Amino acid sequence: MSVPAELRASALIHLLETDPRSKCDGVAALAQAWASGALALDAAAVFEPEGAIPGRPAQPELVPPRLVGRRSMVTPEGRAMLVHALAHIEFNAINLALDAVWRFPGMPADYYADWLRVAKEEAYHFSLLNAHLGTLGHAYGDFAGHDSLWEMVEKTRGDILARMALVPRTLEARGLDAIPPLRAKLAQAGDIAAADILDIILRDEVGHVEIGNRWYLGLCAERELEPVSTYEQLAVHYKAPVLKGPFNLDARRRAGFTEAELARYRGDSVSFDA
Repeated sequence: MSVPAELRASALIHLLETDPRSKCDGVAALAQAWASGALALDAAAVFEPEGAIPGRPAQPELVPPRLVGRRSMVTPEGRAMLVHALAHIEFNAINLALDAVWRFPGMPADYYADWLRVAKEEAYHFSLLNAHLGTLGHAYGDFAGHDSLWEMVEKTRGDILARMALVPRTLEARGLDAIPPLRAKLAQAGDIAAADILDIILRDEVGHVEIGNRWYLGLCAERELEPVSTYEQLAVHYKAPVLKGPFNLDARRRAGFTEAELARYRGDSVSFDA
């Protein structure tokens, strides 16, 4: 497949790619080409995809979240299921970052560069998890997955403000809360390699959520909207999940959540479906 020498058109090509390895390699090459100045940016272009979005392999089978299944992390099979679930999240995250690049015209160059960075780091996370899955005797696609993350990407395709509000700073931010206890359980089960991968993911996800927060707040300012009440309205309109704690307040603070928002998160209990 020929890749055009323009950032947003190239992001769309890689979004349509169905093979996970080819998608990850393509994103890495795209980020390198952008960094070297080899790609132009046409922020005003409007594209028509020539294929199903997002591109993904035939497996894993997509099922409702309640049917994904869970097993104890004390068994290799149970840990493999968890690592697979995390890899599936990261694969979807590659696609959502690429979608943020190609779909929304009229944004500053820094916006597209930010989301290209996210795509590159999510591809790296997926590659780490998929490689570790191999050490557990499995491969991506061996277990079922759900599509909750991409469903919100699809719902918000018509409004960049809603996208920034409800994907990075809502669904992705759930990982900031959930990763530390998952990491502790993996380490306790003796899977130090998986625990180390989660350290990398948490470090990078703080930056990804910060990008979503920064562009959400910027768009609110541009549209003269109050951020907290606007978020609440968008969450209701798009039927975003209601988050329950406990919340990782330190990570959320570093990711750009305001003290007013953090005050509302204190004392709750977390709900997270991998």
